[in-house]
Amino acid sequence: MKKGGIIVDSEQIIRTPEVMRNAIISLAVESWRFGRVFDRLMQKLDAGEQNRYRNQYHWFLKKVEEALEQAELRIVNIEGHPFDPGLAATALNLEDFGADDVLIVDQMLEPIIMGKDELVRTGTVILRKVKL
Repeated sequence: MKKGGIIVDSEQIIRTPEVMRNAIISLAVESWRFGRVFDRLMQKLDAGEQNRYRNQYHWFLKKVEEALEQAELRIVNIEGHPFDPGLAATALNLEDFGADDVLIVDQMLEPIIMGKDELVRTGTVILRKVKL
């Protein structure tokens, strides 16, 4: 049977705003992860090729940000920032450090996703000790 342009069997497909928002969030996180891989690959190219692909990559990022903005969402990257246990991120290697160590966020494995006025999804980070 065909309903509203979607073919359904005996089950009806329901797409609530929450389901659609979760899909956008998932797509944003995966595009962010892909961007990290792409950056590492770019470092292996010569300068001329890097410029060409970097421009395409920046266009892609702009489109992702525009789509997130329409959904009242944004990605927050805290790499290089001081670590605080109150951050909206789970540190995978926190137990590797002492209580008096000064830590910074070395790498984000998953970004923080913020809504208009609230935290939507916590991030995942790897920490590094600051050498004083």
